[in-house]
Amino acid sequence: MASYMKLNRRIWVWTLAVLAVSCAAALGLRAGTDSEKNSVGSAKASAGKIAAKNTNADRVALGKQIFHSTPDEAKPYVGNRLSCNSCHFKDGTVPHASPMIGVAKTFPQFSERAKRTITLKDRIQECFVRSENGRPLPENGREMMALVAYIDSLSTNYPAANEHSGRGLVKVPALKGNPLRGEKIYLSQCAVCHGFAGEGVGPMLPPVWGDESFNDGAGMNKVEKMAAFVVKNMPQTNPGSLTAQEAFDVSAYIHTKPRPKLNPQYAKY
Repeated sequence: MASYMKLNRRIWVWTLAVLAVSCAAALGLRAGTDSEKNSVGSAKASAGKIAAKNTNADRVALGKQIFHSTPDEAKPYVGNRLSCNSCHFKDGTVPHASPMIGVAKTFPQFSERAKRTITLKDRIQECFVRSENGRPLPENGREMMALVAYIDSLSTNYPAANEHSGRGLVKVPALKGNPLRGEKIYLSQCAVCHGFAGEGVGPMLPPVWGDESFNDGAGMNKVEKMAAFVVKNMPQTNPGSLTAQEAFDVSAYIHTKPRPKLNPQYAKY
């Protein structure tokens, strides 16, 4: 009987030892698995951050390309030969040529033309359907997201409370242009770049009237606005050399010429 009890005790000791080892191994395996999961999760999170960063950088780069060569980079949505860069010089960075620096932080804002509060995307759509005589971009499509990313990038590190010193166009006096005087100025100062028939020259020197120019819903289809642009930025060979009266005269002449009509389907923009 005594020997039987001793045998039982040994069996229990061995059993407990085996159970202890098994539990320790299981806990170690579980800890290792959790550690591996955490490690994989951290790696995925890091990779996600890197991918997001690269994606935004790619969008900014693409947005700049679209801004610079819009008819080539956003061809399905452009109806003429104008790029964003045609009016917003050096990819939106030149003072008093409607620069994009700091602009993103001003939206949403009230639009006098639309008579409602608009977003930056709405404003981009306006340019496509009016200045570029095209059609709206898909709301969250590749081109729209790239342009928003690029314009946002020009506002990075720019104080939201401060207005860019060269924002918009210069202020001009209220003058009346003379188209006859303007024709002479155009032929001597403007035709070499914009063509004697207003047709433009090559991909970078835009048409100023005719089928390939902005339509009658564009902001530039106002004599005073074109004059404010011209007096500071034209001719590109000698910007700022025209007087305010000469800028009004040449703008009045250009506005005697034909141009496309705004598609009424897009009048909400």
